[in-house]
Amino acid sequence: MKRLLTILPILSLMVTSCYKEPFADAIIDPLPAYVDENITFTNLSTNAKHVEWDMDDGTITSAFSPTYAFDLPGIYNVMLTAFGDRGDISVAYFPVEVIGSLKVIVKEYYDEYVVPDARVRLYPSLFDWDNETNLVAEAYTNNAGEVVFANLANQRYYVDVFETWHDNYTLGTEEDGVQWIETPPLNPDYFYEFVAYVDVYDTPATKSATTTKSKKMMLKEKASGESRPARTTSTAVPKKGR
Repeated sequence: MKRLLTILPILSLMVTSCYKEPFADAIIDPLPAYVDENITFTNLSTNAKHVEWDMDDGTITSAFSPTYAFDLPGIYNVMLTAFGDRGDISVAYFPVEVIGSLKVIVKEYYDEYVVPDARVRLYPSLFDWDNETNLVAEAYTNNAGEVVFANLANQRYYVDVFETWHDNYTLGTEEDGVQWIETPPLNPDYFYEFVAYVDVYDTPATKSATTTKSKKMMLKEKASGESRPARTTSTAVPKKGR
């Protein structure tokens, strides 16, 4: 009996020494990220029974390696908590910078359906929009008819949209048509949404830059002066960063 009592404390010590405490760690990509851009939080925690992410914007998730997008610019102090088998925890913090941006949503004017795979170009002035000079940025809309631009200057931009069956050239060259292509003055600390309305055509447009430039000039000369029904969603109120 004395021998058994001597062995039990040794076994208990061995079990205790084998236990490994949790350690919270992760890799986050991309950094910095744009507003509405998917960020991958790759969990590298060890000895964790489960984990919890606090995104510092009111969102908490227990997904092991979540993908997440922030809808406002700012610096978020994301907290990862790793929980061990014995209720002990390990906590790690990751600063995530999210950059303010301009989201352009392309919609057909009358039926308001979104237009995917549309070429969206930003120009610094109306003259440049007319003549297709001094291009600032170019990208294509996703399946939701959206494209995001970042790292823009604090100024207005003029939005050129082209897709095989759609463009915004008639809208932009009408009298007072600048309202349909001109963004508000952008501030890098804010997130903006701009709805770029387009018209649909019975025959496909030509992708030639020379042809589109000529089309704009022709439409401008033929502008009727008639105004279309007002839209209240052409620009959204900018959302301030954190």
